[in-house]
Amino acid sequence: MQQPFSIRLDKELASRLERLVRLTGRSKSFYIKQAIEEQIADLEDLFLARKVARRVAEGREGVTALEDLEREFGVED
Repeated sequence: MQQPFSIRLDKELASRLERLVRLTGRSKSFYIKQAIEEQIADLEDLFLARKVARRVAEGREGVTALEDLEREFGVED
């Protein structure tokens, strides 16, 4: 089920969105949803990476050098 969502855009961004809508015939909602879908995965990855980096820095999680993994899996140059 889709849920309505409201956002406020500054004038420049709103103008750019309006221009894109006029040029392509697609809706504002289409482009806003597409932008969120493309960015949310990156934001989730960033959050996870920071969480893992914190655990590594605190000594609660180990790391393996790339060279060791390449040797282990037989993908050395």
